[in-house]
Amino acid sequence: MIVIAGLLLTIPLVAALAALVVPVRAAQAITAVAGIACFGLVLALIPAASRRDLNFLKFIRIDALSVVFLLATGFLYAAVAVYSIGYLGSAHDSSAHDGSAHDSASFQRYARRFCLGINLFAGSMLAAPMMSNLALLWIAVEVTTVISALLVAIEGTDGSAEAAWKYILIASAGLSIALLGTIFMYYAGAQVLGQHYNLAFAPLLQVAPRLGHTAVRLSFVLAVLGFGTKVGLFPVHTWLPDAHSEAPTPVSALLSGSLLAVSFYAILRYYQVAAGALGPRFPRDVLLVFGVASLLLAALYLLDQRDYKRLLAYSSVEHMGILAIGVSFGAPVALAGVLLHVLAHAAAKGNAFMGAGVLVRKFGSKQISSVRGGLDLLPWSGPLFLAAILALGAMPPFGIFRSEFEIVAGGLSASRNVGAVILVVGVTVAFFGLSLATNRMLLSSPGPGGSAGAAAATGPALLARGEPSAWMVVPVAVGLVALLVLGLHPPGELTGLMARAVTQLGGPA
Repeated sequence: MIVIAGLLLTIPLVAALAALVVPVRAAQAITAVAGIACFGLVLALIPAASRRDLNFLKFIRIDALSVVFLLATGFLYAAVAVYSIGYLGSAHDSSAHDGSAHDSASFQRYARRFCLGINLFAGSMLAAPMMSNLALLWIAVEVTTVISALLVAIEGTDGSAEAAWKYILIASAGLSIALLGTIFMYYAGAQVLGQHYNLAFAPLLQVAPRLGHTAVRLSFVLAVLGFGTKVGLFPVHTWLPDAHSEAPTPVSALLSGSLLAVSFYAILRYYQVAAGALGPRFPRDVLLVFGVASLLLAALYLLDQRDYKRLLAYSSVEHMGILAIGVSFGAPVALAGVLLHVLAHAAAKGNAFMGAGVLVRKFGSKQISSVRGGLDLLPWSGPLFLAAILALGAMPPFGIFRSEFEIVAGGLSASRNVGAVILVVGVTVAFFGLSLATNRMLLSSPGPGGSAGAAAATGPALLARGEPSAWMVVPVAVGLVALLVLGLHPPGELTGLMARAVTQLGGPA
């Protein structure tokens, strides 16, 4: 197991370094191999993590909860790495990146930086859930901020630069608050474990009932507010729509499906300590407030969006709110739903953003009004994008339907009836917002108000029926299969892993 952990930390770094020296096509292939290899290694961790915690080298700790979040990142790393072969290839063929012209030399530089950034970004998100103490976890999340901000700005447009600057300012301010929460947690731990305590998570959890209540309360609230900035919880979500909209599509998929989840993982670690020290009521109430506010805000914003990448960004805020509400219910079935939701959301949102990338390539615009006849013009990506939107809207038989059903059932079983009703109403409103925009883009016929406008900008040849690249279809099809498996019959090994993770998060309902 120590070999697997070491490879998860080193393979993305080696792939990133290789991207600087090998030809661009080789860099893309190496990135794809690295992503697939890392996902395979995470799968290999499931049996051991389902039975025991894994500790290596004093700074690596892997348990069932860690592996759930590693699965989300590993899957998206593999999917995005394969998708990027087609994404970069179609950009090279059209000498454009989401509408911006580049010559061949600048494209080579862009592609190298892109592969470098994707590998480092995925590597930092794989590292975060494996850190054994809260200080290292904070550092890993901070590293993801720096790398992802550079990737948001990689297009070099005014919009991307502004979005990256806004993101790094807000996220860094949030992580400063999270650092203050970490300091309070260190103070609480040092009072019990001594001044040489190094913020290791396992000893802190063992002595949680003896920790000072005031310090733990402050630490948890600051952690939710600070890491919640990266999660996209209201009211510290404002960077998210701009960054997701302006980033290259593969980066948007990683931001939404993986980065937000990794940041939520950090909150869960503080939740475990707070629940052990204070009892479950206080941390659950805090998460309920943030979750409900995030869900309702996002649901309303989804009704009035003109940019479909921003639409998907607000959907991410919605789903992070659902995770927070699910944890606040506290019932084992709700916690199981939360963990399943992490995986299903990663697959569904990755699919949706990758599908959006195909629409950008095809129509040359991110505006909903510029996309018409998507199902007619994209025989594979159109239906796959529609399926991803239905999955995000919690339609059966996809994984998000199953996870949200479990969360609502857990809320009702824990007598959190008001929260469960708010969740159902918010999800329903969000579904209407997603479906209305999708219907306009995919189910309407091409006409002068839609595809003709795109043709003026991109040329009629791009509007011929067909896909920009098969590489942009295959990972989305695999993601759809994953959503169906999670919704219909999750594998027994995965169910056992999540059961142990629920126990680690548990406590009385």
